[in-house]
Amino acid sequence: MKTVYTPAEIERILEANIGPGREPDDIDDVALLERRQLRARFIEMVGEQSAAEVAAFHGARSGQIVVFAGDDMCGAYALATATSLHRRGIRAKVCLFNIGGDMLSPDTLAERNRFVQSAGAEWLNEVVDPGASFTMPELDSEMTVVDGLFGIDYQKPLRGGYQAVARYINESPSTPKVVSLDIPSGMTLNLSVGMVNRNIIHADLTLAIVGPTPAFFMPENARLIGRWKTLKLPLDKSVVKHPQFRITDAKAIRAAMPSRDPFADKNDLGCALIYAGSYGMLGAAVLATRSATRSGCGKVICHGPRCGFYVLQSSVPSAMFETDGSDFDIQRFETQHEADAIAVGPGLGHSDATIFGLERFLKNCQAQGRPLIIDADALNCISRRPSMIDFVPAGSVITPHAREFDRLFGQQSSHSTRLLKAIEMASRYKITIVLKGHYTFTVWPDGEVLVNASGTDALATAGSGDVLTGLIAGLTAQHLAPEVAAVAAVYLHGIAGKLAAARNGVRGTTAEDIADNVGLAIETICNPPS
Repeated sequence: MKTVYTPAEIERILEANIGPGREPDDIDDVALLERRQLRARFIEMVGEQSAAEVAAFHGARSGQIVVFAGDDMCGAYALATATSLHRRGIRAKVCLFNIGGDMLSPDTLAERNRFVQSAGAEWLNEVVDPGASFTMPELDSEMTVVDGLFGIDYQKPLRGGYQAVARYINESPSTPKVVSLDIPSGMTLNLSVGMVNRNIIHADLTLAIVGPTPAFFMPENARLIGRWKTLKLPLDKSVVKHPQFRITDAKAIRAAMPSRDPFADKNDLGCALIYAGSYGMLGAAVLATRSATRSGCGKVICHGPRCGFYVLQSSVPSAMFETDGSDFDIQRFETQHEADAIAVGPGLGHSDATIFGLERFLKNCQAQGRPLIIDADALNCISRRPSMIDFVPAGSVITPHAREFDRLFGQQSSHSTRLLKAIEMASRYKITIVLKGHYTFTVWPDGEVLVNASGTDALATAGSGDVLTGLIAGLTAQHLAPEVAAVAAVYLHGIAGKLAAARNGVRGTTAEDIADNVGLAIETICNPPS
């Protein structure tokens, strides 16, 4: 799996490979020269790769490329990019901000001189006194702006003239295309910090130096980051031995999936029990049950109210149906069957009798040390009686979307703060939290976060979450650890959504289509074409 690096981890990697951003005072001349030569080679590689990306991004557009460079490391990257563009025969105008005339870091000064030597001084506008000498270049939609003002080494909001530059680029009547080096200037990577977006350069493409950070996956940052890509640089990243964030991929899911003995019978392949449905919401029970039957487990039982009998038996005839005898909702969460995994929530409703029965059920499961998969209305029931969260068994998986999460754990101002809260709550209650969204985050109790990148907007349809719940239950029934089953199910759910969309179109995909493609998604991952 690929790693998503926190700002601290990125800083450690860069320091281990090219030294600290500021040289220590006691470094000797020989070591200083070696360090600067190492950094110069690295900056040149960044420039060459960035120039290739910028050239491809600019394509056949007729406008000029304008490079904005700051006075520190990101400015050095920008100048190296401009130098490489000129060597490719692509003329790029550089606006270098050197306020006061002596603000350039040694790396940036060296790259400035290399650029002038290669391209000529007429291609450099060095801004020393903004009030006297700087006129903002006219921008239009045929141009490409390379944003190299500030990278991750500057974790503060833009101020003064830099803020004006960001607003000018963002709000230009004929908006140019923007490529940001490292991160968009003015963006901070601390997930808990709110940002004013108009004061941050909005990139169409962000070229990460080390790798993506968690902030890249936040919905509120989508307009800032645009599309992102990591440059292929020879960095030794082994200093980060236990990364907190990782991106799941097909290889990891294939390795995690349970093996299937060709001589196994249904009793060997596990039993999933799903408590779901109420009058008017039986579709949720159908979707979760249908998804579980497609997961590869041997047997699926749906426990619902009596009104669900004919619906479930006709819609999912391969599943068993049982009821506690209540007509319209589940009131007693009891079963006569032994199950290897239990899910509760889809379409339950939240009547007083259901909430009371669910509370008793949670307490019993907690006493037995029996983890659950908890979703949808079960989470809403808990939010109506908040003390119930204390009875969720350790090892359980909960699968809230943003609104369900906020009802459980308090209103959050952004997806960033919601993720931080999920990390805190997963640790406190020793549960796995599947925080659903465009990039679904699966948060393990130890604080590790698995970022899912298989999603599609075809999943944004009613009942899609019920399909996911059934899939987690089905995989857990096959003796996967619940936290691993959650990660695998989220990934496979995304693949099933893509397969369904390929046939029905993104807008025309329904939860039924996603459920029906779960088996094919598993086959696609476990037995890829050679």
